[in-house]
Amino acid sequence: MRRAAVAVAAGAMAVSLAACGSAKESKGSDSSASSEKKGDAIKVGLLLPENQTARYESFDKPLIEKKVAELTNNKGTVVYANAKQDASTQSQQVDTMITNKVDVLIVDAVDSAAIKNSVQKAKDAGIPVVAYDRLAQGPISAYTSFDNKTVGKTQGEALLGALGSKAKSGKIVMMNGSVTDPNAAQFKAGAHEVLDGKVNVGKEYDTKEWKPENANANMEAAISALGKKNIIGVYSANDGMAGGIITALKAAGIKVPVTGQDAELAGVQRILAGEQFMSVYKPYAPEADAAAELAVALAQGKSLDSVAKDKVDSPTDKQIPSLLVPVTSLTKDNIKDTVVKDGLYKVEDICTPAYAAACKKAGLQ
Repeated sequence: MRRAAVAVAAGAMAVSLAACGSAKESKGSDSSASSEKKGDAIKVGLLLPENQTARYESFDKPLIEKKVAELTNNKGTVVYANAKQDASTQSQQVDTMITNKVDVLIVDAVDSAAIKNSVQKAKDAGIPVVAYDRLAQGPISAYTSFDNKTVGKTQGEALLGALGSKAKSGKIVMMNGSVTDPNAAQFKAGAHEVLDGKVNVGKEYDTKEWKPENANANMEAAISALGKKNIIGVYSANDGMAGGIITALKAAGIKVPVTGQDAELAGVQRILAGEQFMSVYKPYAPEADAAAELAVALAQGKSLDSVAKDKVDSPTDKQIPSLLVPVTSLTKDNIKDTVVKDGLYKVEDICTPAYAAACKKAGLQ
């Protein structure tokens, strides 16, 4: 089983633009935005999609704010709004950012297609847009995310490894993410590439809005349709849904390997307790740093070349300057060497009284 999809030191993934000093216009920036060079006193708009997933407000927002401050000698400001999973709200937030004359926008789209017109509005106003974590449609200037197909492959490989010789002895349930999120389609494609022909998929769902309660309802329906004795594993696209899935499995008296993603604290604790088999650790710092570096460079009319090492195509644009951050398969065996070592969580955060025995058994003290 592939334990580490592509593990690379975080420092190598986010190359600072602070000393770049290039005055040449970025490929991804628009001429109207970069024709007048700006100093450090820039205004960065940050739009995140929802606040149910722990990562966005606990990690992404503060990390981006910190990096923008660092890159601008504490003169740059971040104007923040959260759409709370509402695409119409996010569209209105883009309008507000345009009215407030931000110099650049970082947007994690609720709906990658629905945001298209808003991205065009921003471009028309001379405001470049960095697509963050999800590849938005429209004339975006840069993009950063994780290697999403590899995420799905990593989950699929972990599930196969957990099932071993029993991979075709029953049926698995696949709980994919929301159809409005292009990442979900990539996770699904990567997982299918690994799993197809090696397991029997009994039921498969696209889970509305990634909500744990929707995953829980889907899992209950799958158990009813397939029978609890026939389910041998569950592919869950993220940790939040895994929590809802595991609640349904427990209620039915079923214990099978369940995948996840995001290394949420509750997911890490479930892994230690043996309730969830794995998660995908996506180090937020290099992704957030890259978004901040791309945004500051675009606002200041600098080159993206030192950060955007990749090129990505969206349904509306080709060869978008991008940085794809590698991921790691997270299991009991490497919690200490990943999320603890990187400072995502402290041991005391993970090892609450309810998980003290599991932590001791795993050598996490």
